[in-house]
Amino acid sequence: MRIQRQKVKLSYINMAPPTPKGDEFMLDVATARARILENLPPCGQETVALSAACGRILAQDVHARRANPPVNVSAMDGYAVRAADAPQGAVLRIIDEAPAGRPSARTVAEGECIRLFTGSQVPTGADTVVIQENTQLAGQQVTLTRAATKGQNIRTQGQDFAQGAVLLRAGTRLGPRDIGLAAAGGLVWLPVFRRPRLGILATGDEILLPGDTAPPDGIFNSASFMLAALLGQEGADAIVLPVARDNATSLSNAFANTHDLDMLVTIGGASVGTYDLVRPTLEKAGLVQNFWKIAMRPGKPLMFGTLNGMPVLGLPGNPVAALVCSMVFVLPALHKLMGRAVADALDTQPALLGADVGDNDQRQDFLRATLHTAPDGQLVATPFGQQGSAQLNILAQSQALIIRPPHANAQKAGTPCLIMRLP
Repeated sequence: MRIQRQKVKLSYINMAPPTPKGDEFMLDVATARARILENLPPCGQETVALSAACGRILAQDVHARRANPPVNVSAMDGYAVRAADAPQGAVLRIIDEAPAGRPSARTVAEGECIRLFTGSQVPTGADTVVIQENTQLAGQQVTLTRAATKGQNIRTQGQDFAQGAVLLRAGTRLGPRDIGLAAAGGLVWLPVFRRPRLGILATGDEILLPGDTAPPDGIFNSASFMLAALLGQEGADAIVLPVARDNATSLSNAFANTHDLDMLVTIGGASVGTYDLVRPTLEKAGLVQNFWKIAMRPGKPLMFGTLNGMPVLGLPGNPVAALVCSMVFVLPALHKLMGRAVADALDTQPALLGADVGDNDQRQDFLRATLHTAPDGQLVATPFGQQGSAQLNILAQSQALIIRPPHANAQKAGTPCLIMRLP
């Protein structure tokens, strides 16, 4: 089925001009992120069953079909009585029993009571419930061992929410508690944003599927599967596309078969090497380039534009750089496509450096690090000594990224820093 996709217009109002060539004109991370997010529209809406809605983003406010509780009900096992008849020592006659779901048709009159259970409807005439622990039963009579007050142990109609009340707001990412609330309101179907379809296209003659027979210089395609897992757990329909080879024909064929995607993410081939053909091939296919190259490490050769209205993000080929760029740029774009609110700034938290770090150049650094809590309760982030963008083993051992601004001075262990937690 072909997906109807709203075309994205890339406005350059209040933006920096298109990026010139040369590292001195690299775009900063915040500006690049803002350009990507500026005009991304949410995907279309669909209606799904309550049982299939967990993790989805609500597209419209939803309202309760009935109140909860729908009538006055007992909060405890006990007896429905009139408060006027309930001083300590009162003896009341039991005239009926009303289990939950089987309300009594009798009316409680002076000197009478009806046996109730948790969830039982409070019968006409009664205005309080005496818990059974405060009574003594003798045949068809009960003696109250403690006085009761009006309204005691009764959950009143609509105490949780009224009929027609807004239960959940548009933009809510539905979790188990939200599903329970919607069910309590009598909702069977929920309006949600469609799952964005994100295609992940790795490029390169050396890239193989895991399990393939590998030549000596072959590289298994770790980045595509890593990103598919990352995006999938965030709610995308992440599709690992067949690897495109380092030639214009293979790349052109790959780009020609992306019409049913909401976003295309390419991996590799976007740098300046002889066989980095992704950008020129996309441009021939109609790419409107917004920017190329950003001042971050890892991830400098990142590209963004649109192809026939479809957003295209070109990530570096090294898997660590691909993941870091996905956290900084692809995940926020996915969230916006899903209809989620996206903050302007990165989601960071404070920590202390666990090791010395050196001077930084003009690029914003994202250093892989481990986390631990110091005896005084402060979070400590210790960067690895090796930060190569192809070292997946170190990435797997990391819990966070230490963010260092451009031109930062050398800092000693114990200095405050900002981190992003890794998923």
